[in-house]
Order: sequence, then structure tokens, then C-alpha cells
Amino acid sequence: MPKHHHAEIELIRTWTLSPAATLGSSVRAKGILQELQSRLPTAVRKSLVLDGIDLVLAMPADAKAVFNATAAIVAGAMTDVESLPVIPREIQDILNIKTSERHRWLSDGRLPSAGTRTVRLNGRARRITFHVFDPKVVEDLLDSATVEEWRIEDAQAKAEKRERAAYQSKLTRSLREADKAKRTARDKPDEPASKPDEPASLLRGWDEFDIDGLLR
Repeated sequence: MPKHHHAEIELIRTWTLSPAATLGSSVRAKGILQELQSRLPTAVRKSLVLDGIDLVLAMPADAKAVFNATAAIVAGAMTDVESLPVIPREIQDILNIKTSERHRWLSDGRLPSAGTRTVRLNGRARRITFHVFDPKVVEDLLDSATVEEWRIEDAQAKAEKRERAAYQSKLTRSLREADKAKRTARDKPDEPASKPDEPASLLRGWDEFDIDGLLR
């Protein structure tokens, strides 16, 4: 067999990701692949690929030594793959939650953080830091109705907040109208007071009445 044909024969090894590792998420499976690739020498990283839930390592037959060394690294990493921290995009896919929900529940303590991780964006000098999550905690949330309960709590809190805001708005409007009425009353010109009774000496016909002596 020609030598170049012999080099094309592939060495292949496969590892199947367990449900406990992927938590039913293709995004999580891809994240595990990327984590394992990061532990390999740069030259062989692309030799490890994901096929469904299978990690496949494939190399030419003439790279047996490199293949064996790489396979040993992957096999060692597979022993703790189920305990790899869950990153943000993975937990959102696993629990079917929105970014806003993740931020809110993380902020108020309902969603516990397992720490932070800092990575450099591909091809950039900028680094980003984000929270990661314990896969056991994520699995418990997945198996329970906790996420739906949190959503109900949030909906109730939002409704109560709207009611308080409406009440406060109504109260403010009433106080403003009352204050306006007071200012209007204060600025309105005073009505002339009614005239007091005229003294008897100024009453018409009083002199004649007095001359007749009717009061004596």
C-alpha cells in the first residue's frame, strides 16, 4: 500500500457524554467540547469534535503517538466532566430562561453563583468576567418546578408594584388638586362685606318721627 494511502487511515476514539453531563442541552454539550479542546495542545484541538452527544477524536494513522497522548488527556478530563461549572448560555438553554431572568434571580440570591470566570474573547485583548453555576444546583432546578414558581412570584411582585405605583400616582394627583384649590381660594378677591345697620340718625324720616314725640 502506498505510503500516502496509509497516512489517510484514521485512528478514532469516541466518548459518549452522559445525561448528567449535558443536562439535556446541546449548548452544554458544545461547551464541554470547548472546555476539553482548551486543555489540548493548540495543534490537535480540532481533531476532537462533537457528533451529537459523542466526542470523537480522529487522527491519521501515522500520528499514533500524538493520538495516544491526546486520547489520554481527553479520557482524564472525562472523569470529571459532569462536575464542570455551567456557564451563562448553558444554564439559559438548560432551564429555558431569559438573560433578564438569570440576571434578576442571580441578583436577588435565588440563583446561587458558584463563582466567576474570566476569559479572553477570541481575537481580542478584552477580557470578560461572568458567573458560573454548580451543575448539581442546575440539575435540581431542572427537575423541580422552582423556575415556574419564581416566575409566578415575579408576576405577583410586578402586579403589586403596578398597584402601588397607581395608588401613589392617584394620591399625588389628589394632593396636587387640593393644593391648587387652596391657592385659587387664597388668590381670589375678597367679596365686599355687608354694610352694618345705619345709625338711627341717618334713617330716612327719622326727624319727622322724633318731632311727633312718638318716642316720648
